Amino acid sequence: MNSFFLSILIFAPLLGILALLFIPKTNEQLIKLVGFVATLPSLIFTLIAFWQYKAGAGLEQFAINVEWIRFGGEAPLLYGTQPYQPISYELGLDGFSLVMILLTAVLSTLAAIASIHVKKEWKGYFILFLLLQIGMLGVFAAENLLLFFFFFELTLIPMFFLIGKWGYFEKENAAYRFLIYNGLGSAILLIVFVILFAKTGTMNIVEITQLFQAGDNGLFLGEMTDDLRLGLLIALLVAFGVKLPIVPLHSWMLKVHVQAPPSIVMLHAGVLLKIGAYGLIRFGVGIFPEQFEQMAFILAILGVVNLLYGAFLALIQTDFKMVLAYSSISHMGIVLIGLASLNEVGIQGAIFQVVSHGFIAALLFFLIGVMYERVGTTDINKLGGLAKVMPLTAGFFLVGAMASLGLPGMSGFVSEFLAFLGLFKEMPIVAAVGTLGIILTAAYLLRAVLGMTFGKVAPYGEKVVDLRGVEFIPVFALLFFIVLIGVYPSVLAEPLQATIEAIIIGIGG
Repeated sequence: MNSFFLSILIFAPLLGILALLFIPKTNEQLIKLVGFVATLPSLIFTLIAFWQYKAGAGLEQFAINVEWIRFGGEAPLLYGTQPYQPISYELGLDGFSLVMILLTAVLSTLAAIASIHVKKEWKGYFILFLLLQIGMLGVFAAENLLLFFFFFELTLIPMFFLIGKWGYFEKENAAYRFLIYNGLGSAILLIVFVILFAKTGTMNIVEITQLFQAGDNGLFLGEMTDDLRLGLLIALLVAFGVKLPIVPLHSWMLKVHVQAPPSIVMLHAGVLLKIGAYGLIRFGVGIFPEQFEQMAFILAILGVVNLLYGAFLALIQTDFKMVLAYSSISHMGIVLIGLASLNEVGIQGAIFQVVSHGFIAALLFFLIGVMYERVGTTDINKLGGLAKVMPLTAGFFLVGAMASLGLPGMSGFVSEFLAFLGLFKEMPIVAAVGTLGIILTAAYLLRAVLGMTFGKVAPYGEKVVDLRGVEFIPVFALLFFIVLIGVYPSVLAEPLQATIEAIIIGIGG
């Protein structure tokens, strides 16, 4: 069944881009309104798909498969050859991709609201913003390698300009670091995809996954040795490890978190980093389950390194944005820990952490944007007594910190508990070492937040005002999702169940 539902969902922001082209660049209010409204159709369509799925409808009804590019030649399979299959325009959903698209659509709309603090060239900003949204949505709906790579690359271009044009003092340096690191990751990813196509004759992700899991029992490639499969997995680990990021491929991300405008960091920390986790799960675990199992211990060590490295360095930072940047590195270690367990509980925890951190990071960076707009600094040493001049903002900072450190009843607790439970079943010593990172998370977050909100009042100006108007919308919306996942985890577990079961079957579980 071919449905235009997903195509409309993904490309709806194009209508906003077209409308913006005809609006005078000096009309700030109208540009911001159109930029916000243009994110709503994708959100509405995503909610429709989610509710239909919850009501029992199959996600296959939203899929589309139309022949796009035809090739000549033949692919060298184990039992002879077969013609290369045409590359199709293929979009589809499963429970995992639906959850990721929902995360993307929600954060895009809330980040558009946060963009009210953008000070200049609003027209160019929102055109790039909406283009970025298209790329993010497309990545999670793509059903073949070429479309995935196209949307993956589409996110790089607007991000480069959004950082370099609307960022802070070292914005150009941050933008070029982003482009160089992610460009190298993309080049490695392209090589892997080309090899997969050359060896299998198809770009369809599901077909490639089935071929690799069938092994020599299916029409498979004669030259696909175990060493080559392991090499391809390592290449994927590097390509998506840049995006996640995995230490030591992380330095570019610190610059982006500090120098990009907070509304863009909401999307970067909330969605773009998660593309790395999505890729590792979809391609790494999905296509190379045996090789992934061989590397499980190394991945667990990398996860613990991420967790402890980020936590220790967050503990000594004086800039709150740097605290959260290192916190993101630390929390992505939990994703690696969950995946390394290779059991149902751990993988579920890893995916929960992907979604949970998306909402929590977006909340904290939105509050940073509000605070910076009022007081002009994110230096912890210059922010004492914030609770006296901005009590609501300070209170929500504390709530966000509680969610991030894993307070029961919030999403962070569920994800961390499941990920560590999964690893304790397989590698108890490694997991025990990793729990030190959870303790450090409480230390660095409470140190930073309490240092800002209490103590000696800094010399703020008399015109400092608290949260107001539409600024409450992102705060309450993000808190709603954080608490919802924390008290009712089944809202995520149900759509993810089929995906996780397929992964476990693939690795022989």
